[in-house]
Amino acid sequence: MSESKADLILHPIRMRIIQSLIGGARRTTLQISEIMPDIPQATMYRHLNKLLKAKIIEVVEEQKVRGTLMKVYILNENGGDIPIEDLNNMTSEEHMDLFMKFIASLIGYYGRYLRQEHYDLQQDGLSLRQLELNLSDEEYIELLHGMRAQMMQHIGNELNGERKRRNIVTISIPEPKRS
Repeated sequence: MSESKADLILHPIRMRIIQSLIGGARRTTLQISEIMPDIPQATMYRHLNKLLKAKIIEVVEEQKVRGTLMKVYILNENGGDIPIEDLNNMTSEEHMDLFMKFIASLIGYYGRYLRQEHYDLQQDGLSLRQLELNLSDEEYIELLHGMRAQMMQHIGNELNGERKRRNIVTISIPEPKRS
């Protein structure tokens, strides 16, 4: 049985690869591996190949470096998106399974943070928040567009001595409809 696009995307390692290519980033395997030093090289190649075969990412260039061919990858347009048709055709159990995979990837991110020898939650800017907002559909869409616009201003930023990678997650769960 072949994996759905949702299963391909929501695998913790593949999700991190996709994240490294968001915003038009062009990266070689070496560059992606530098972002994820905890992933063994063979594992990295296996997941890159899965994403390539599924046409989620593509090779846009090949560079010869010391006799080795280095591929440059990009994220295909909508490569990191799960098609709405797929989501609409899922059962409640399949949606819960996807959500649990998503949450598991967050647990992985948090675990990697906590495995550091030294960390300072406040200094590092760690934030776990939950807000309940009462919004009309129009207000909600306006809020989402504003948040996306703010984040898109920074999506192409490269890491440097001052910048840290920050994993910002939004989950919006509407209240169940009343009968």
